[in-house]
Amino acid sequence: MPTSPNSSASAGASPVGPATPPSDKELVLKVIPLPADTNGNGDIFGGWVMAQVDLAGSVIPARYVNGRMATVAVKEFIFKQPVRVGDILSFYACVTHIGRTSITVQVEVFSERHRAQGQFVKVTEATVTYVAIDDNGRPRPIEKRA
Repeated sequence: MPTSPNSSASAGASPVGPATPPSDKELVLKVIPLPADTNGNGDIFGGWVMAQVDLAGSVIPARYVNGRMATVAVKEFIFKQPVRVGDILSFYACVTHIGRTSITVQVEVFSERHRAQGQFVKVTEATVTYVAIDDNGRPRPIEKRA
């Protein structure tokens, strides 16, 4: 199916209809992108979205790490739909793996379009791994939770 440059479908992504936010993940962040966050096409710059995903993804691991942590890997980052100025973005996350020093989180991002609030479209998802670090920036064990 051909797409025009203005189509919401991008390379590797298919058009997506309305979605329902996940009930098995925690809402960890809501944010509204502004005009200063746009790329040359007028959509929100992918790097800005990636930064927000990194922040959102770190919320739950912070409860386990009890100290400093660093992003060490992004296994997968999928842009499904463009993000637009004025969208209300909701970031949902859950822990998928806890290792000795690392913790992996799945983050899904849903948009309420500026003129269609209450209707969600999944725009992005990513798998991010964080590692607990000491004051010298070296990996340290994650303390077990009771």
